[in-house]
Amino acid sequence: MIGLFDSGIGGLTVVRHVFEVLPACQVVYLGDTARVPYGTRSAETITRYALQDADFLIKQGASVVVVACNTASAVAMSELHRAYPLPILGVVEPAIGAAVAVTRGRVGVIGTRATVTSGIYERKIGEMAPGVQVKSVPAPLLVPLVEENWLDAPETESALRRYLHPLQEWGADTLIMACTHYPLLAPVIARLMGEGVRLVDPGLETARALQAMLAADQALAESVAGDRHRFYLTDVTEHFAWLSEHILGRPVGRIERVVIE
Repeated sequence: MIGLFDSGIGGLTVVRHVFEVLPACQVVYLGDTARVPYGTRSAETITRYALQDADFLIKQGASVVVVACNTASAVAMSELHRAYPLPILGVVEPAIGAAVAVTRGRVGVIGTRATVTSGIYERKIGEMAPGVQVKSVPAPLLVPLVEENWLDAPETESALRRYLHPLQEWGADTLIMACTHYPLLAPVIARLMGEGVRLVDPGLETARALQAMLAADQALAESVAGDRHRFYLTDVTEHFAWLSEHILGRPVGRIERVVIE
């Protein structure tokens, strides 16, 4: 079973791509909606939440864990790898690899405040492609706007215009949507950034990385095979079922509420 967790519904964009590229695999998803967003928390709190989330998924039978949250991937991966011996995949490095492959030299990043403050994109891209310039902009209002399903609201476009303007002025040719909530705003982001800017979806790139991981490990691939998907939330909101079906393009079935401590 593939376990995925996020602070809320954004991780479902990763699940959608996993369903597309790995249709024979079963998924257990945890959305920590009672504590969303993670991006405004301290590194210590984010790490504690991430460890609790991973522990829950492993107890459900996950044999590989996908951290479907850029904030947790930016802050907590080293602690997660120390705590658990099973494969744990974040969304940061797959997105960086995709951006480096297509950029003409200037990669823009929008993410939560915690993700941007971590400096992980500047550091990792600097290691992989020293000649590539990186500019990161925090966009803290976008997660709550997406969680409220204000995807097409004028307030959301106004916030995006403000966040994207520095990257447009700087001349970004590639933009990493460094939060798994943000691909839900991709049509608006693409329109505002213009045709010449390539958008990188961390969910798609992570699903491809997971596909490669399973292709290289037959035993691991067999351990995640199946079709009985499960979805858990720490707080069941009224619009989650509708929005989750909108994101995934299929009914999610039963959604269970759990307490994570």
